[in-house]
Amino acid sequence: MSTPKQTALHAEHAALGAAFTDFGGWDMPLRYGSELAEHRAVRGAAGLFDLSHMGEIRVSGPDAAAFLNTALVGNLGAIAVGRAKYSLICDEDGGIIDDLISYRLADDVYLVVPNAGNAGVVAAAFAERAAGFDVEIDDQSEQLSLIAVQGPKAVAILLEVVPEEQHELVTGMKYYAAEQATVAGHPVLLARTGYTGEDGFELYLPNAEAPELWRALLAAGEPHGLVAAGLAARDSLRLEAGMPLYGNELSRDITPFEAGLGPIVSFAKPETFVGRRALEARRDAEPETVLVGLRGEGRRAARAGYAVLVDGEPIGRVTSGQPSPTLGHPIALAYVSPQHAAPGTRVDVDLRGRAEPFTVVAPPFYRRAR
Repeated sequence: MSTPKQTALHAEHAALGAAFTDFGGWDMPLRYGSELAEHRAVRGAAGLFDLSHMGEIRVSGPDAAAFLNTALVGNLGAIAVGRAKYSLICDEDGGIIDDLISYRLADDVYLVVPNAGNAGVVAAAFAERAAGFDVEIDDQSEQLSLIAVQGPKAVAILLEVVPEEQHELVTGMKYYAAEQATVAGHPVLLARTGYTGEDGFELYLPNAEAPELWRALLAAGEPHGLVAAGLAARDSLRLEAGMPLYGNELSRDITPFEAGLGPIVSFAKPETFVGRRALEARRDAEPETVLVGLRGEGRRAARAGYAVLVDGEPIGRVTSGQPSPTLGHPIALAYVSPQHAAPGTRVDVDLRGRAEPFTVVAPPFYRRAR
């Protein structure tokens, strides 16, 4: 069994008393104290996350857009410089290898961000799919750190640590956009994205500079209520926001159509992307299972792997579930048969031999006030 890797911020987490867990091959902070307090801080003020376990793959060259349009299911050539797009990389059968975000940094330069456990798989797939294209694939995952500030006070905190001449850059940045900025004296790629359902920013920079920036953000954010937050809070936040997690809601056994991500697949682009033929064959067929939200009617929470029942018969399975700290009742994501997927449908979840009532709802469970 290999030893989990450590991010450049590992010592910072240890100094804050973090409890660690192995996630995607990385030794990551699970929580620093109370995961409930960390969750609520992000909803009410802000949380600081180390996301340096995520991958970063730079794709550059004259054929960068055409290559990504072949490697991924979305139309990456259509996004403007300075903007980002959520997409998927699929196998020939249409199964999801990973979900990822791609930033267009210049006409012929992209930064693709896969999930931690899939970074090597995506880099290898890119290298294989790059044959015949004039592109360079540079896996920078081991060189870059990624820090996120998430929550309603994120803008105010960033304004404390960027030069005055960049204040408008921060306040005016659109969602799913990215620009070069200077934060606490460090040049970073600043992106307005996130995985919590709140407003927020993600900051990419070299590993050597990450600890100093982390400390600067903690200090600047403290008067605003910012706290360091671990993976436990990140998971409960993303579940409330109805966002899928690879390995739970997404896998090679799931196509975009089952996952409710069919609109992400671009059949209009001319490129024959990997998985196109298989997905075209299934685009008009009803999927055997679909992803839905479940709202608990009682106090007991469903967990991943639990069976979803109708009249005592299994009609699906839970992929993620826990009590919602924000909403005060259990929530879950589950794959169920299409005939039981309509919002308002009453189902049960087998909680270790006891049927607990849930109602099908359309995620997200939580939407922030705009």
